[in-house]
Amino acid sequence: MTAAGPRSPLLARHGAVEAAGPDHGVAWHYGDPTAEQRALEAGGAVVDQSHLGVVTVTGPDRLTWLNSITSQELTALAPHVSTETLVLSPHGHVEHAAAVVDDGTTTWLITADPAGLATWLDSMRFMMRVEVVDVTEQWAALGEPVDAAPGHGEPVTWCDPWPRTLAGGTRYGPPDDEHPGRERPWRLVLVPRAELEAAVAEREAAGWRLAGTWASEALRVAAWRPRAATELDHRTIPHELDWLRTAVHLHKGCYRGQETIARVHNLGRPPRRLVMLHLDGSGHLLPAHGAEVSLAGRVIGAVTTVARHHELGPVALAVVKRSADVTAELVVACDGGDVAASQEVVVAGEGLSVDRPAPRAPVARGLAPRPAP
Repeated sequence: MTAAGPRSPLLARHGAVEAAGPDHGVAWHYGDPTAEQRALEAGGAVVDQSHLGVVTVTGPDRLTWLNSITSQELTALAPHVSTETLVLSPHGHVEHAAAVVDDGTTTWLITADPAGLATWLDSMRFMMRVEVVDVTEQWAALGEPVDAAPGHGEPVTWCDPWPRTLAGGTRYGPPDDEHPGRERPWRLVLVPRAELEAAVAEREAAGWRLAGTWASEALRVAAWRPRAATELDHRTIPHELDWLRTAVHLHKGCYRGQETIARVHNLGRPPRRLVMLHLDGSGHLLPAHGAEVSLAGRVIGAVTTVARHHELGPVALAVVKRSADVTAELVVACDGGDVAASQEVVVAGEGLSVDRPAPRAPVARGLAPRPAP
């Protein structure tokens, strides 16, 4: 998936270095990425996220309609309550992901691919009383290390629910209160794109620092937070990324891909699992997105996000075969030489959710109790 928004005016700031890949169009950093990351972690920085896309859905049927075609329970979504949802293929693979918040009259979807999402939604309208508009040219997002919904009269804001296991969800990783993501408050504030610079200046006047995506991505990796623009490929199912915590409701009505969600949860195990890698930084080498991850000379997966954390050093998220030994040291391909990597388990190696139904007792085919004499 590619970044959506226009090139940010904040790239004109002194020291700004533009990000590459899915974050192009905004700054990677402004000259001091370590200080920016520390400020963000301390709750005193703002990150330009204006490359993200924004889609609005209006009309009286908007929530029931979105509920019927995506993975999350949205019918009774209250105004200003944040959640997220996925658009799945008929086989359960993730095609789109969207942060969701409704203001009482409009449902706001923040996404990596607004044009693609809006086109798909529009194709599913049929006779429903809804209108779908890609408003990326009019609205921009700012990222803040805050876990609080907006007050009355404040801008539309999406508060990231990660890693709280929402109603109807389940988890393949640690309990919510033991998850590293609990230490990463995060929200996206929507502002008119023409007022982006003024909104940043207002925060700077309050003592905040402007930070780049180097900082926000490093903290996201440390929080094991999946992102559609980086962690997805054409085979991804939500179970592999522990995304049933926040983006899937297991007990709602039918929707496209729901059969795969239920089958893997109830009977099977996801074929792959998300893992965080601690990379050997002694050679000062960093792998690229998509770099092969190997175990004992055999490729078992690929890197999805690479970051330099101000305390952890070089780290990465990767998707690997679920059956790979969770204790083994892995090797990551890199220009200039392979890099050793230790694993931090995100999705458990056995691939079972905490509420997977107990298997039925085995029954041998063709056998029946012998009749009493």
